[in-house]
Amino acid sequence: MTISTTGLFTPGKIVVTASLAKHRASLKPYLRHHLDGDWGNLNKEDRLSNDLAVKTGDLRIFSAYEIGFATDADIVGTIWIITEADRSSTTILRPGEY
Repeated sequence: MTISTTGLFTPGKIVVTASLAKHRASLKPYLRHHLDGDWGNLNKEDRLSNDLAVKTGDLRIFSAYEIGFATDADIVGTIWIITEADRSSTTILRPGEY
């Protein structure tokens, strides 16, 4: 997946799990939100943890988004986007794949 890396942090290598691979193009807006600091559906504690991770540059960053594409019933539900603490990679996955 190719996306501009301008944002609050660099994503490193972007990985999409097999269950979401055919939806790469539809997932780009969620990745963009993640890189811009819109953490999606997280509680206050997790949002603050992400904000700290961006400032320090050495903690994992986690976002969660509810998705549903009318044209594709198999991509409804929650996705997670996780950037590793060392910023080597960012993975887009379903919660059951963690």
